[in-house]
Amino acid sequence: MSHLGSSGDLAADRRYQWALGAVENGDFEAARDLFTQTLDLAPTWAPGWFALAEALERLDRREEASEAFRQAQRHDPEGALGASLHLARLDAAPTPAAAPPGYVKALFDQYAATFDKHLVEKLAYRGPELLLAAIDAVAPHQKFAAVLDLGCGAGLAGAAIRARATNLTGVDLSPLMIEQARGKAIYDRLAVAEIVDFLQGEPQGGADLILAADVFVYIGDLAPVFAAAAQALAADGLFAFTVQRPGAASLELGAANSELGAAGFELGADMRYAHSAEYLRLCAEKTGFAEAGLLKASTRKDRGADVPGLVALFRRKSPPNVG
Repeated sequence: MSHLGSSGDLAADRRYQWALGAVENGDFEAARDLFTQTLDLAPTWAPGWFALAEALERLDRREEASEAFRQAQRHDPEGALGASLHLARLDAAPTPAAAPPGYVKALFDQYAATFDKHLVEKLAYRGPELLLAAIDAVAPHQKFAAVLDLGCGAGLAGAAIRARATNLTGVDLSPLMIEQARGKAIYDRLAVAEIVDFLQGEPQGGADLILAADVFVYIGDLAPVFAAAAQALAADGLFAFTVQRPGAASLELGAANSELGAAGFELGADMRYAHSAEYLRLCAEKTGFAEAGLLKASTRKDRGADVPGLVALFRRKSPPNVG
């Protein structure tokens, strides 16, 4: 259950805590009743609506859950709770092009202090190592004058590439993640910003390598990212990133995945986006990139099982064709 501060009403907060206890005990009917009482006292409190929606979903009352998620979205203008993602998951709204920035910021601010430890020790995260190996395969021993690390977090990818970068810049939506990265003294420059806005503000052709390790699981529509990366990269510059892919065994590199539909991406039950290889190639073709490597790999585990993914490298070959 999601929690975001106090409702401002002590009686409502007390009922909310009782409801969370009922959830922990698996009594979702009691939780639903207590969350409803909470909202009777604090009707505009988004976390109360969100928690009610989750309880209703556990009771298989999907239409009521969808309406509660809509109320949560209405009272959470920054989207910190990610209600729009849950509405899409319940087929109650179109899939958004990306997770709300407020949701991503809140998520990573919450876990900033322990995120690296959790990733490596609990999820067996290996995204930076896979990216570095892929870069070595196409540019062995190359030193990059200017590297941009998108969604840098606390600096795992930055640490992996530091020895190969003359100048290393990290950008992330989470101020607390940026503070963690600053404390490691890995980066020459750090910025709190949204990825596309950041790239569009960079000198045209100023970067030799752009990295994004497990960042695009929070972005569905990658076309704007490819276009902005093409502008920021020098000719022959590399765009290296990881994505999650659908787990269906039928998805083969080079073949369109009909289950993804025309968009080429989907939002999974884990609230992360998955992308087809064909979609990545299409984005690359439209923005002046040539494929340098596209390999099946898993960057992390979920409940002990490898999460299907792709390690992608594209080389900037010509001016972007975004017209």
